[in-house]
Amino acid sequence: MIRRITDDWLSGSAPQAVCAMLSDAGHQAWFVGGCVRNALLGEPISDIDIATDAPPQNVTKLAKAAGFHPVPTGIDHGTVTVVVEHHPFEVTTFRRDIETDGRRAVIAHATSIEEDAHRRDFTMNALYAAADGTVADPIGGLPDLEARRVRFIDDAQARIREDYLRILRFFRFHAWYGDPEHGLDAEALAAVAELSGGIETLSRERIGAEMTKLLAAPDPAPAVAAMAQAGVLARVLPGSDATPLPRLVHLEQQHGVVPDPLRRLACLGGTDHTERLRLSKADARRLDRLLDYRGSIARPDELAYRAGPDIARDAVLLTAALLGTEVPDDLEPRLKVGAAATFPVKPRDLMPAYEGAALGARLRTLEDRWIASGFTLTRDALLGGD
Repeated sequence: MIRRITDDWLSGSAPQAVCAMLSDAGHQAWFVGGCVRNALLGEPISDIDIATDAPPQNVTKLAKAAGFHPVPTGIDHGTVTVVVEHHPFEVTTFRRDIETDGRRAVIAHATSIEEDAHRRDFTMNALYAAADGTVADPIGGLPDLEARRVRFIDDAQARIREDYLRILRFFRFHAWYGDPEHGLDAEALAAVAELSGGIETLSRERIGAEMTKLLAAPDPAPAVAAMAQAGVLARVLPGSDATPLPRLVHLEQQHGVVPDPLRRLACLGGTDHTERLRLSKADARRLDRLLDYRGSIARPDELAYRAGPDIARDAVLLTAALLGTEVPDDLEPRLKVGAAATFPVKPRDLMPAYEGAALGARLRTLEDRWIASGFTLTRDALLGGD
């Protein structure tokens, strides 16, 4: 049975123009990878990649002749980004790996999608579609896609040795596209467990980017649990614990909270995430605050007053996941109350009776009393107290 993609993105003027640019010059043009996979799964499309037998130099010349803007974003790997109508399209020459050290490969240009397909990572990513939407499946990836089975192409160990980041990609793709009811591919799990030491050779930026994508999945818990069992999680995040993550995901879904990688990273715990994952300064600050407040038994309104409603909401969810407690039904109103509260006593109200360290200590005492009252005590009541 011939499969055909009929999505609107495929018939758009810009992607069709890139295909025509190549085919009119006698070259092949195939949509490939994520756009084909997601179209067949009914998932959203982000990037549109095109594979061709045209060498990158020819792609550049053809793009310029057509009035498009070519950018040599990955020329060493045969990739030229062609910008059409303000939309970027990565056009990559068919290729095959001839040498690799587990981080980068020496490639040679190929002439067919069959050769090109065998150097990709997973069978569901080795699907191609012609300009009219007709799907080509040179290595039999469609059955795996339909079963939502993430499987390495050919030999799993060979694919991993080509790029050790594929260990993390395996878990990430299962989190996003795999069938959790059927578990993970046994051959792949054995291979990632045996070769997990290769993760140490990867840059921390690549590891961080991959883990962020994995933890952003709707439910990454089964994949992360498998990472832990395979010994991969301990290499990436030493000291982490995957046990509370399913509970957190359940609470997020129960309370309509959008998935967040940093919240889930805080749930896993562990040490030195900022350095190990090369987090941005903003993400590192937020993660530190989440780690500080997770496990707190303070009321939600107090947390919102001290840390803001977003950190407070995350802290409540994290604590409930870690301790097995429930999230209050009135969480959002309580967060709103705490976030809007303003401590009514100012330093000048206590001066000159209190100065320096004594002033700070007195302010903290009064603030704690005010918070304990549910923010109800007035300035006069606080100042008139003991």
